[in-house]
Amino acid sequence: MRKITFDIETEGVFRTNGDFSNLEITVLGVHDSSDNTLKGFYKHELKDAWPLFEAADIIIGYNSEHFDIPILNKYYAGDLGKIKSIDLLKEVKQVLGRRLKLDNLAEATLGRGKTADGLEAVEWWKQGLHEKVRDYCLADVAITNELYEYAKKHGSVKYRDYDGVREIKLDTGGWEKTGDSAALTHTLPF
Repeated sequence: MRKITFDIETEGVFRTNGDFSNLEITVLGVHDSSDNTLKGFYKHELKDAWPLFEAADIIIGYNSEHFDIPILNKYYAGDLGKIKSIDLLKEVKQVLGRRLKLDNLAEATLGRGKTADGLEAVEWWKQGLHEKVRDYCLADVAITNELYEYAKKHGSVKYRDYDGVREIKLDTGGWEKTGDSAALTHTLPF
């Protein structure tokens, strides 16, 4: 099964009402399970990333259904929402009843946190530190991929709460179920 784990970085003004229409992608980071590589794409290189998504059996992200996929769809001729996806934030929220930061899960589950945060990446981009933004995005992709693999192996992830580390049991049995992934190329408007 070919899995693409991904994350994006953006620039623009984020509106608190959930309107991302004015955000622009700066970097797309992906992990491709077929060759276990991390790849970063700047906005002008997105055309080179689409074949990875089109060949994927499943795409994996963190807050990807709410944020990343809708923004990526502004740049893609098809509909990335049609491909089977796992949004780890959504999975955690379904069980826990609230959202957790990726950093919280990474620290408690993997023993290491994120290298920075998205607001820092926005500032780095403004300062022309594009490679630093790319590296940050790829580090988040690596963490998301490791969390996914940990959850698949253990059926859970961990988080730090006010009174210590707790475990969140996740139903991962259907995550990689074969035969239910829509072919992405069928979403293209021919």
